[in-house]
Order: sequence, then C-alpha cells, then structure tokens
Amino acid sequence: MTVLSFACTGVRADPYAAGPTLLFRLRITAPAGTAVHALALRCQLRIEPARRSYGEAEGERLVDLFGERSRWGSTLNPVQFAQVPLMVPGFTGETEADLVVPCTYDMDVSCARYLAALDGGDVPLLLLFSGTAFTGPGGFQVAPVPWDREATVRMPVQVWQEAIDQHFPGCGWLRLPDDLMAELLAYRSRRALPSWEATVRDLLGAAETAGVVR
Repeated sequence: MTVLSFACTGVRADPYAAGPTLLFRLRITAPAGTAVHALALRCQLRIEPARRSYGEAEGERLVDLFGERSRWGSTLNPVQFAQVPLMVPGFTGETEADLVVPCTYDMDVSCARYLAALDGGDVPLLLLFSGTAFTGPGGFQVAPVPWDREATVRMPVQVWQEAIDQHFPGCGWLRLPDDLMAELLAYRSRRALPSWEATVRDLLGAAETAGVVR
C-alpha cells in the first residue's frame, strides 16, 4: 500500500465561483519516487470548536448551538462543515491541488450559524481523507486511502466572510414553509410593498405598534 500524507497549506475565497466557495490548498506527498497515476478522494471537513477561545458576545450567539458556557466542557463537539470529492491527476513524489468547498449561508445549518457568530480570529478545521489511489510503475495498482489520513488548518473567519460577501453582502437567508411564503406574498401584494425587506419591516412595525415586539 502506498502511504500518502496530506497537509493543508492555506485557504482562500474563490472570486470567480457562481456561489460562496472556499479553496483549500492541499499538499499530497507519496514516498520518494512513487508514481501515483490518480487519486479519487473523499474529503470530510469538520469544525473543531473546542480548539479556540470565544469572547462574551460570541458566547451569547453560540448558546443555541452549544448551550450555556458552563456546559461547554461537554457540548463543544465537532461541527460538520462539508464533504466533497476531489480527483487528483497523476504525480510522482509530491503534488498540490485545490479542494473546492461550496459554502452555505443558510442559518438553519449548524456550520453557518457557528461561523456567523464569530467576530474574528481563526476557525480550527480538521480535514479527513479517504478514497482510492491508483499507483504502480508498470500499470495500475488499486489501493484504498486509509481513513486515518488527515490534516488540520486554521481558517481566518475573514476568509469565510469574504466568500459570503462576494455573493450576499450584508444579507442573511431564511427558509420558510410554502404556506407561510404564500401568506407573506399575499401580504406583500396587498400592501404593494416593493421588496421582501420592506415586507418584513412593515410586519415588525405593525407588531411594535400593537405592543407585540419590544
């Protein structure tokens, strides 16, 4: 079995992607002189929240994910960030490749809520690799990539925010059931409101006037 090692040397936002996307730069190393014809990888990325500290405001925003700070000793469990495939072309010895990771800005998804709660600093990530390696000097030898192959990286929060802001600057996303969307659309039409933002602000204003929101 060809022993491969992985390292993540950096992460950046992709300015040309159709949606929020991060590019993780991977360095993949095989034993000296070993010819690798191709790699078919499965890459799982996890946030490891216990490996960083949090300010008071950040802690308040993370209560819905991890509970009160007094419980964090047992609740700061890893958060799934993404699971993506990667095909790596042939190389001998060592190569580098970009791992393309689409990002969600759906606040119903735990990783997006976690990242949006942070004021700055780094996000500790663990990258886990598995898949199939095609190697051999005279033809293909097929071997699995062991599940214990991994790499770590600390991603600046600013990089994630840059990826989101390229497509949705200063915006969030809210998922609602179809029947509620129909009611909101009817309300917007009745009031001749120009946008969804105006619709929500009108509803909040009406609630404040009625004394429901304080």
